[in-house]
Formats: sequence, structure tokens, C-alpha cells
Amino acid sequence: MTVNTPKAQNKIFALVGAGIGLALFLAIALLPAILYGGYAGLLLAGGIVGTPVQPTFLVKGLIIFGMVLGVTGIASLFAVLGAVVGAAVGALTGKVAPARKAVADHA
Repeated sequence: MTVNTPKAQNKIFALVGAGIGLALFLAIALLPAILYGGYAGLLLAGGIVGTPVQPTFLVKGLIIFGMVLGVTGIASLFAVLGAVVGAAVGALTGKVAPARKAVADHA
């Protein structure tokens, strides 16, 4: 794949930025996202079944739903912000790969 347009080059910067953002999410924010998502699920379960909550299947499912929702939301936030920063870096540096010229055989 040859990259010779600014738009394609910005796409590569955005993809690299999204990858870096997801790596930062795994290193920094995975455990807090699980923790706060579980707490939100517990609050949701308390609102639905009443407090104090009993460890029933519904309550456990709501807590896991909160955890998954928290991880998905924060991971997407990190990926989008990483892509934005990557695209901004690509636009500000103005780096564009040189166009590759076809070499004609002169025999």
C-alpha cells in the first residue's frame, strides 16, 4: 500500500494515535473503569431491587453490565482522544510520504 496523499497519511497518524490511546487505557484506566462501572451497576441494582441488595442472579448481572459498560465507554474515550491527537500531530507536522514514481524500463 502506498501512502501518497495527505488524507491517507492523516489516517495512519489517527490509527497510530488510537492504538497508543488504547495502550494507555490498558496501562492506566482499566482497573478504575472496572471499579467505577461496578459501583454504577451496584447503584443501578439498588435502584431496581431495593437496598440492601441480595446477591441474586439479577443483581450480579446488573453489576457485570455496569462493569462492561464502564470499560467500553472509557476505552472508546481513550481511543477517540488518541485518534484526535494523532490526527492533529499529523496535520501539524505536515509529513506526507513522498509519491512513489514508477520506474520505466528502458531496455
